[in-house]
Amino acid sequence: MYLTKAPLLLQWLYPTLTWHRSRSEKRLYLTFDDGPIPDVTPQILNTLKNYQIKATFFCVGENIKKHPDLFHRVLENGHRIGNHTYHHLNGWHTPTDTYLADISRCEQLTRSNLFRPPYGRGTRTQYARLRQQYEIIMWDVLSGDFDQQLSPDRCLANVTRHARNGSIVVFHDNVKAIPRVTYALPRAIEYWLDKGYQFDVL
Repeated sequence: MYLTKAPLLLQWLYPTLTWHRSRSEKRLYLTFDDGPIPDVTPQILNTLKNYQIKATFFCVGENIKKHPDLFHRVLENGHRIGNHTYHHLNGWHTPTDTYLADISRCEQLTRSNLFRPPYGRGTRTQYARLRQQYEIIMWDVLSGDFDQQLSPDRCLANVTRHARNGSIVVFHDNVKAIPRVTYALPRAIEYWLDKGYQFDVL
């Protein structure tokens, strides 16, 4: 179960987390979680390059370690990097000290002050500790591209329907997402460009 639009109640309960940027500017923030993965990250990079768009990639440490050349390609293309833990840990199911140590291990590779919790799940204690070092980036629009029961057209509708000024939009560069992200991303970009949106990194 997941919601494609972050509930206002959740944003109210966790006001110190970043859910979106300024609503006053016609600007969107594309983000990609879980990579780098050879099967999909290059396709995403090519799409972004075609439209001259910069995005933010929340990378998993063990994937950086496995695919260092691809990680450097993300950097060389001018995109921003965020920390997504070393082992893609669920904060709800991980002791705080173990969780923070895993994030620190990833930080040695990402050198980033941005952090996004895998599955969007962390505890208040974990967030309080993390906020001393990181801006914790959530989102207000979730594509659902990881959902293998979701059609590519529905994935596209999820992001085009809900994105508005300042939205942080989540896609994934993982294997499960391939049919949906490769279909929805270029079509969504075309839609947003036609609506006059610009794109930026976080």
